[in-house]
Amino acid sequence: MEVRTGDEGGTPMASGTASNRHNGHGGPRDTADRASDAAEEAVNSRGFELAARAGYVAAGILHLLIGVIAFGLARGGSGSADQSGAIGRLAGSPGGTLLLWFCFIGCLALALFQLATTVFGTKTLRDREKLKARLKSGGQAAVYAAIGVTFGRYALGGSSNSSSSTRSLSATLMSNPAGSALLLAVGTGILMVGGYFVYSGATRRFRRNLSGLPAGRPGTAVVVLGTVGYIAKGFALGVLGVLVVVATVTNNPEQSTGLDGALKTLRDQPFGAWLLGAVAVGLMAYGVFMIIRSRYQRM
Repeated sequence: MEVRTGDEGGTPMASGTASNRHNGHGGPRDTADRASDAAEEAVNSRGFELAARAGYVAAGILHLLIGVIAFGLARGGSGSADQSGAIGRLAGSPGGTLLLWFCFIGCLALALFQLATTVFGTKTLRDREKLKARLKSGGQAAVYAAIGVTFGRYALGGSSNSSSSTRSLSATLMSNPAGSALLLAVGTGILMVGGYFVYSGATRRFRRNLSGLPAGRPGTAVVVLGTVGYIAKGFALGVLGVLVVVATVTNNPEQSTGLDGALKTLRDQPFGAWLLGAVAVGLMAYGVFMIIRSRYQRM
């Protein structure tokens, strides 16, 4: 794993800074440079890389459990097919507390790695590509940090309800025009992210993030898992985005119930049980892919 600063070939330093580094009489800028170097060295350490890779395993476990719950819903069962429902089920399983702490540490380490990428950037990218990469890394840092906090809450014996929290937040935002506009933007953004997931799966674009895949059938199986998983997650996010937009337009926060509500709405449509079953299998495939991704992800 390597996070670098500057452009290709290095960035010239002011002579005073360079001198300060050699003679040890640096000012605030020299102190900042040393802190930056120390942070970079920590991020590039093998131990930090392994901890960050564990974040992908945690995300895989989360999606796998959501897929299992969604499959049960498709067969007429009950449960909450979202983040809180999946983590709650993990907490109640044998060895669940240990797994919760593992996922908590992994998610926070991966969030810190993505944050480091946002701050330091990547040396080999052009300015425009660098900006896109930093924005993407910043968004991923926020997502993994939020997931990690939820894992930590359950590890400490607490709980949460994603659907209830989403309804409450939606009702608050819908109470004023600015909040409604924000919700419309969020719903549209979720739709766009869902479309990107479908596109990445259909074109196998996600392979750009992997290296060292085994040859033959094992490598092909990983790609198939990623293709199915990305498309299924994109479809689920698309349904969620539509519900957020519809709920905002109709001023009905009860329709904005997060991923669990989106999947249950899908189940209630004609042939919905079959559609939900297919999405559930896809989410499980995505979960397995994420666990495997922890080994082959470019860091």
